[in-house]
Amino acid sequence: MAACAARCVFLVPLLAPKYPLPHPRLRRRGGRGGWIGTARCSPEANGSWGGIVEDDLAELLQILPRDLRDNLQNEPRKDQLLEVVLDLGRRPEARFLGDSGGQYLRDSEISQQELEAAQQAVGEFGGDNRAGIEGTLHRISAIRSRKGMVVGLTCRVGRAVTGHVDMVRDLLNYKESILFLGRPGVGKTTVMREIARVLADEFQKRVVIVDTSNEIGGDGDIPHAAIGGARRMQVPEPSMQHRVMIEAVENHMPEVVIVDEIGTEAEAQACRSIAERGVMLIGTAHGERLANIIKNPTLSDLIGGVETVTLGDDEARARGSQKSILERKAPPTFPFLIEMRERHYWVTHRTERSVDMLLHGKKPLVEVRKRDNKFQVVIERWATYDGDGL
Repeated sequence: MAACAARCVFLVPLLAPKYPLPHPRLRRRGGRGGWIGTARCSPEANGSWGGIVEDDLAELLQILPRDLRDNLQNEPRKDQLLEVVLDLGRRPEARFLGDSGGQYLRDSEISQQELEAAQQAVGEFGGDNRAGIEGTLHRISAIRSRKGMVVGLTCRVGRAVTGHVDMVRDLLNYKESILFLGRPGVGKTTVMREIARVLADEFQKRVVIVDTSNEIGGDGDIPHAAIGGARRMQVPEPSMQHRVMIEAVENHMPEVVIVDEIGTEAEAQACRSIAERGVMLIGTAHGERLANIIKNPTLSDLIGGVETVTLGDDEARARGSQKSILERKAPPTFPFLIEMRERHYWVTHRTERSVDMLLHGKKPLVEVRKRDNKFQVVIERWATYDGDGL
């Protein structure tokens, strides 16, 4: 195959999202039992397309010191706010989508009293040092001292964004499992949330979300409206995620299981067990590229696993290779794998084919999915994938 093969381009119209409708009313309870009314909707946080966003930003700002709250309320880029960092003895910092650095919110440092007040305003921290704000998708992560005292908080904005599913709607029709890779902050959890809603409400599937840190379905016992009709199982401790995954299949008969942040060997084995029972899996894993998973002994089972095979002399000569080579040892748990390079730039693999070709030192055929300047999904087929760029 030529190094720069001919490119096939497909234009997929951006379908009008069915949820939420303009100015949706999301009926959910606030932290003190009061009902919160109409959710605030705005253009998508990066300002580049016409998706609908519901971010409950006011609820997140309420846990911050008053002067920081006022600064951010008047910030022109507040719709692009990614997170607020509060570290003891340091100036508070806001980080925005698309910026590599941060922006200090005031000249004075964060005090212990301000940290304690923020802690009291959020839910209880779990074993993974994460908490949430009831009825929202926001995530609050703690940094602790050696004595267990909270000395820093990362207040991450959670957003329900519609329209991302159009990037993979055609793949959902295959009813095969899909694994998403990408760096932190690229939008993996946001995509999981919308896929859960679409599969439950539009495809009429029985969907169960295994929600370890309440990031997909939000904090509190009543899941956020952004997941639609999907059911949500909460996980008491991060180390129990694999058990809850198996419990979901054995007790609730789902057609689809959605799990975020697959990161241990036990979770990878649970994924394989679920897939072998004929249940569709939608998941995310730690890593940016397919090569990261191939080289990761803990997670390589997700793509079929890798083993060393010793060839006979004749076979090695016929292949023109060494006698010891790497081979995929089993069918992949996830037939599709997507590298989320950017929020609107994804590389799609047919996992089995791509893994085999990469192990043999060849460049697999992949699909590049992105949006053009008219917000249509463009699918381009290339033959020059090398794991780093196209």
